[in-house]
Amino acid sequence: MTRNTRAADPKTLERLFGNTDSLLPLWIAEPNLGLAPGIVTALESRAAIGWYGYEMRPRSVLESFWDWMSERHGWDGTGLQASVSPSVGTSISVLVDLMTEPGDGVIIQPPVFTDFKPIVTSAGRSAVRNPLILDGDGYRMDLGDLESKASEPNTSMMILCNPHNPVGRVWTPPELAAVADICARNDVFIVSDEIHADITLPPHRFTPFATVASATGVGWAAAHGPIKTFGLAGVCDTLLITGDETVSNRFRSEASRLHLNRNNAFGVAAFEAGYRTGASWLDGLLELVSDNVTLLRENLPDGIDLIEPEGTYLAWLDFRRLGMDVPELKRWLPETAHLALSPGHWFGRQGAGFARMTIAVPSSQIEDAIERLTQAVSTHGA
Repeated sequence: MTRNTRAADPKTLERLFGNTDSLLPLWIAEPNLGLAPGIVTALESRAAIGWYGYEMRPRSVLESFWDWMSERHGWDGTGLQASVSPSVGTSISVLVDLMTEPGDGVIIQPPVFTDFKPIVTSAGRSAVRNPLILDGDGYRMDLGDLESKASEPNTSMMILCNPHNPVGRVWTPPELAAVADICARNDVFIVSDEIHADITLPPHRFTPFATVASATGVGWAAAHGPIKTFGLAGVCDTLLITGDETVSNRFRSEASRLHLNRNNAFGVAAFEAGYRTGASWLDGLLELVSDNVTLLRENLPDGIDLIEPEGTYLAWLDFRRLGMDVPELKRWLPETAHLALSPGHWFGRQGAGFARMTIAVPSSQIEDAIERLTQAVSTHGA
């Protein structure tokens, strides 16, 4: 891993984990692998042109996205609008401003992506928690609690994460339909973060929220793009998809006002190249992630449990049997196991006792992480 990446930046590691000595950084949700060759070629070719001024976004760029979605997910985009957005966080932030009022409640489902709560609260809205339930079959939604929270008069939005970061659930059509029905009956607008859509592990399949929303009439928008699929967070924009022309127009108007829709020459090239040429590379990534899941499942030391992932390239590890509180586990991981993982409490209090590990890395790094954990566990409590 190069030293100028955020994941391995010494100052960042020092600030977050207290030291940089011998740390194996597996905390950022991105692949630590060589890019798809077609993307590299496209970027090199674009650089060779020698002109980097204002650039239009060809129609073929958006077409590449819908061709990809149609082929891999059976979703053709008929009747939907797509708008360019710099990031998933940007899309959610703009929609919070547009679709809710100060003081409104916005439902989140912790443990969940760390940015959701601050996006909501910094906008003067209230984060309404609908925690996921963990039982012997893994995580599931608490639909009864969701109904109760959605029915509160000031609740006006829900942020859905599908596939879910960090617990790895790929929500099924019946689960998504239940969410759509609840929110439709209570006039709650849904923003679905679907940026990990392409990272699903067999036999699980990604279901676009759009495919269940139409039957209920619920208001919705979904965030998509190639940044997680191909490791392009430092290059590419994302897309905001919706079936509501009014929502689309309002979003585009706000994006124009804030100058959020300027094109990046290299981002345009990488975006289309990923969707046009990256299928075999992604298939290889998914095979690697599956292999790394097997390594963890079969070799984690006693006291650490793997929550079986259905999607994303993130492993949600359960350390609760080791009996450490949040501060102790936060210290133990970098200081004793020499691992930089995302502590579970970053994702909400429901993540206490857990940690998130990125597994879109060479299997040798997962083997190294397992060895570090095994050694650390062997000395714990000795």
